[in-house]
Amino acid sequence: MSQSRRHFMKLGLAGVSLASLPSHSASADHNSDCGLKTSLPEVAWGTGYEGQRIADLDNGSYLNPILSGDYPDPTILQDGDDYYMTHSSFEASPGLLIWHSKDLVNWRPLVNALEKPLGIVFAVDLVKHNDHYYLYIPFMKAPWSTELKDFANIYVIHAPSIEGPWSEPIDLGIYGLIDPGHAVGEDGNRYLFLSGVNRVQLAANGLSTIGSINHVYDGWQYPSDWITEAYALEGPKIFKRGQWFYLISAVGGTAGPATGHMVIAARAKSINGPWQNCPHNPIIRTADEREYWWSRGHATFVMGPNDQWYMVYHGYENGFRTLGRQTLLEPVEWSSDGWPIAMGGDLSVPLPLPASNSGIKHGMKKSDDFDELALGTRWTLFNADPNEPSRVTVSNNRLMFKAQGDDPGNSSPLVVTVGDKSYECSVTMTLEPESQGGLLLFYNNRLFLGMGCDGKRMHTYRGGKLSYWQEPVPSTRKIELKIRNENNIVSFYYREHGKEWTRHMIRSEVSGYNANTADDLQGLKPALFSAGEGTVEFSNFKYRAI
Repeated sequence: MSQSRRHFMKLGLAGVSLASLPSHSASADHNSDCGLKTSLPEVAWGTGYEGQRIADLDNGSYLNPILSGDYPDPTILQDGDDYYMTHSSFEASPGLLIWHSKDLVNWRPLVNALEKPLGIVFAVDLVKHNDHYYLYIPFMKAPWSTELKDFANIYVIHAPSIEGPWSEPIDLGIYGLIDPGHAVGEDGNRYLFLSGVNRVQLAANGLSTIGSINHVYDGWQYPSDWITEAYALEGPKIFKRGQWFYLISAVGGTAGPATGHMVIAARAKSINGPWQNCPHNPIIRTADEREYWWSRGHATFVMGPNDQWYMVYHGYENGFRTLGRQTLLEPVEWSSDGWPIAMGGDLSVPLPLPASNSGIKHGMKKSDDFDELALGTRWTLFNADPNEPSRVTVSNNRLMFKAQGDDPGNSSPLVVTVGDKSYECSVTMTLEPESQGGLLLFYNNRLFLGMGCDGKRMHTYRGGKLSYWQEPVPSTRKIELKIRNENNIVSFYYREHGKEWTRHMIRSEVSGYNANTADDLQGLKPALFSAGEGTVEFSNFKYRAI
């Protein structure tokens, strides 16, 4: 009996027995639909701040996701008994929020590593080497980018402590490639593996490159009749176990069809190859759209507590692509000949907690009384140039948001990431003359919906544009707004202070506000916007899961 299987027996739970776990991932049997589930069994998630769903069920088990909401491309670092994780932050500013955990399931926000992004932040790699911390960051060009030389540029930032201070970005001179994965070879040299899969050597300090970029791995080719988005060999991550270097990568495309994205493995006894593909590739794949999690991929391996291996990766929740790609945790065993075997099935049932009594309360409150500026943790600016955070200040429990643009799409709104299927949020808003402010559900600058008010009339937005459905609101510069999202059915409400809520005449079904509609990798998120001239004042932002 393997050490990891004994560990699962040790953690065995009523209703979560080892026998209920598959002996291999659903994707290992390429033609089987056995065991597919169309809905969750009779189990609820745990409850966190404001009723938010959390993975820890408080009974020795957890139910994915470990981070609900738009937290894609996870990169995870084990540092002694601590675990740190961050994700692609894309258009968010500040970017790269680092999370901390003791048990891989309960996570608390720790620090933002990237105060002023140089562009759109794609999948990064978080590394510790010789007691120093590094983040290797691919920046994609944005309209406001001024320092980038190509559509994709890889930089590095570094720090003496995980909490910083993090350096300014350093250009590594790698253009046209993304998804860096750091590795140290048997020769002691440092390398970055890149999309493709390509590789370049790093200098000893990790802050520059040596020599040219070379193609080192062709990937594993899935059957031609599988339904995927694109081949897209990406996300290479390297780790060593025993005598083998393992190369974990993704193919199939990150959105598109539910069955597209997947995780593949290869190994070699040298960092220089040759790389041998796993005989049961892919080690993770959504085999059928009836499964609970779609487009599972982009994995990082980590040694968890009790010497149990896990994969951390992302996926879309069936029926809720609007929430973005969420962070998932799956236990891994090892075959007798040294290949990884995914042990979580379709992740629709609880699994044993990696450890107990972590002492960390998961997540954070989304509500905000604006006693301090929670920029980078609770709130981020969307598609903002590096100087735009100065638009936002707090004073006397008020958030002052300087106006920009003439509608939500070009205003760089403040957004908050949420991970509940149903929720409501509300805010009080006071307007200066010539300003327009409002409350939205915001996907990107081309796709959003919500309410805006300029003190004279209500502006309604649907499908990323001004709607004909306006409301006869009172002429007032102070108004309360509320949005309720129940399983992708969205209702708007408004009221004058102290009066009853009035529901907007129209409701919206928003399941189409996702990557396959907008061709962008985001989630639908509550947002505050300030457009026109002057400043909009917000107070008493409330959030609760329903």
